[in-house]
Amino acid sequence: MRSGFKQGVVVAGTVLAMLASPLAAQFQTDGYKFIKAVRDRDGTVATQMLDEPGNTIVNAREIGTGETALHAVVQRRDLTWVKFLLQRGANPNIADKNGVYPIQIAAQLGFIEGVERLIKGGANVDVSDATGETPLISAVHRRDLKMIEMLVEQGASPDRADNSGRSARDYATLMGARSGTLDAIEKGETSDEGEAETYGPS
Repeated sequence: MRSGFKQGVVVAGTVLAMLASPLAAQFQTDGYKFIKAVRDRDGTVATQMLDEPGNTIVNAREIGTGETALHAVVQRRDLTWVKFLLQRGANPNIADKNGVYPIQIAAQLGFIEGVERLIKGGANVDVSDATGETPLISAVHRRDLKMIEMLVEQGASPDRADNSGRSARDYATLMGARSGTLDAIEKGETSDEGEAETYGPS
């Protein structure tokens, strides 16, 4: 009896595995095809795949890197595709296997329009990678004054520390007044306060 029961369990498990594998393989194949279409700028194929009812292909991830289609279009600074994917439900808060988010890539590239659109699409402005670096810290390292100001205006914390214990404000202070980075942080904070007073509840 026990032997028969065990054999039944093994057979049932094998059948389930056989049923599940094609489904998983199908999703991976579709995900690969979708991301490839996006990388190739093939709007026809990408749109056809997105139009299939009930799919979540827009957030498919590459097996090796963990990157999504949104990572790919941000890397090439393609605002049209960034907007398109976000409109079709792309989640800007998915990190790749190295813990890197699309907004971090955009900040590192100085792709300010991309950062703005990602934030509008729901991106967390204070995400950090494996080293604890936030988009704002990256912008300070690059001395990208417009990016710094915009990120602070959008709620990025200049006092959030990375793994070394230093914050964007700390790095800006170390760079000195000539870099303009600390001024950009303070300008962003002042602008944010002004908007709160103008548009906030009385």
